Amino acid sequence: MTDPEGDTASGGQDTDGTHRAVVLDHLRHGRADDDRPQYKKSPLAQTLGEKSFTLYEMTLTEDADISIGDRLQTEPPAESIQRMRELEYADLTGGAKNELEYVVREIVDDNEQRFLNFYSNAQPITLRLHQLNLLPGIGEKLRNNILDERKRGPFESFEDLEERITGLHSPAEVLVERIVEELSEDDLKYKTFVGRESFVADG
Repeated sequence: MTDPEGDTASGGQDTDGTHRAVVLDHLRHGRADDDRPQYKKSPLAQTLGEKSFTLYEMTLTEDADISIGDRLQTEPPAESIQRMRELEYADLTGGAKNELEYVVREIVDDNEQRFLNFYSNAQPITLRLHQLNLLPGIGEKLRNNILDERKRGPFESFEDLEERITGLHSPAEVLVERIVEELSEDDLKYKTFVGRESFVADG
């Protein structure tokens, strides 16, 4: 993931408080369904916010030099961004949808401690439902194993988590699957990751 708008640490962990989004698709000639003359259409980028997992469409300057996978500063906006608006998953191009899971996985991998905190600090949502149960494949038994094991000490890494919790395979991939589900499914009752800069589970 490259950063054409400044030299910062990868994964959105900027110490100066800036926010960034990853380019999922670059529409150099605007949207295909835009019937206006070409000279009236601006280049666009479909992006995913690294901290909030919010989908955005950005209207770019004509001289914007970006590529898929680049990170664009959104707060404050980079000079190459003229306007930005939130997008729904259904509005993404096919290319952006294909890129989405890869980008989410890269964000999770680049921010291991941030996402490990979810396993360490997840809390009940209701008397019967826990945040951990929102993750694919985690039922009552695995949830209780995680809750019991984290009392013995914090999880140091995804590898440590997987070693300590029998039956929990690829904990990072489980998070990726849930985040993509929250992005693509409109009718989910609970969203723990999408649209939020920090989890309820953060501690």
